Amino acid sequence: MSRAELFLQRAVTLPARCRMSRPRCRIRRRPPIRLAFTLVELLVVMAIISILITLLLPAVQSAREAARRTTCLNNMMQLALATHSYDYHFEALPAGVTNPDGPIRNLPSGNHTSWTLRILPYLEQNALFAAYNFDLGAYADENRTVRMASVPTFTCPSSPMQPDSDQPSISDYAGCHHDEEAPIDTDNHGLLFLNSRVRYGDIYDGATHTILLGELRRERANEGFGWVSGTRSTLRNTGSFAKQGAVLQLPTVTGSAEPTSEEQLHVGGFGSFHAGDVANFAFADGSVRALTSGISHQIYRLYGNRADGEIIPRE
Repeated sequence: MSRAELFLQRAVTLPARCRMSRPRCRIRRRPPIRLAFTLVELLVVMAIISILITLLLPAVQSAREAARRTTCLNNMMQLALATHSYDYHFEALPAGVTNPDGPIRNLPSGNHTSWTLRILPYLEQNALFAAYNFDLGAYADENRTVRMASVPTFTCPSSPMQPDSDQPSISDYAGCHHDEEAPIDTDNHGLLFLNSRVRYGDIYDGATHTILLGELRRERANEGFGWVSGTRSTLRNTGSFAKQGAVLQLPTVTGSAEPTSEEQLHVGGFGSFHAGDVANFAFADGSVRALTSGISHQIYRLYGNRADGEIIPRE
């Protein structure tokens, strides 16, 4: 190969600018270009993320509330089964409250032993049951340890109410003592009332149509006298469906304010902290279902009476 042909071959392989200069020139490379978000692009991305979070939060909250309601239904089922187990052994439902006389007043005096204490052995709480002195009553100093103890089955996870450390533990579930607003007494129409001993044969309207237990709603964490007290702390009626601000403010065990005569005898209706004013109820047949505050007052009242003989209309 001649020198001319070799020169032409090298000229073709070199860049154009190098062909005009020396054959041994070096090719300079450009520095790499670094990419980044502009301010506008960053703002758009942040806006999109904010919208997605706004759309997802209600779904997450709804899922959490559904989980809490499921736990609440399970608690209600456990309480209903424990009450049925008590009936199996004693051939009658537990007394809603035990006291020498009535009507029951919302005061920390008297025996006031609640139905919740009677079913403790069937909730695997034998130690609490053995430690409680039924003769001394709910407010005795000897029963303080039991009064302050917390039973997980009595707590609804949707309830934000937690009593102070020096106040008795509370229950978010109550027995049905009557079908209308009236003091807790021996002549009530429900299943759990003063010194009651109701058998399933006494439920003339049928266990499927009679409320045994339901949720209760408080407006104040320290309201009432704890889960051991057979007052409105663990008993309610179907006279009303409690919503926000629907209950009376009553003094605690250590409170110094004396309630009026009306407050002493007031009991109140069921209710809960679940979304949509929905409350869970356990019926005498062991079934658990949810009722809303929009339920017909007539049907709601009939559910609270064990033997009224009336036909429940279509909901």
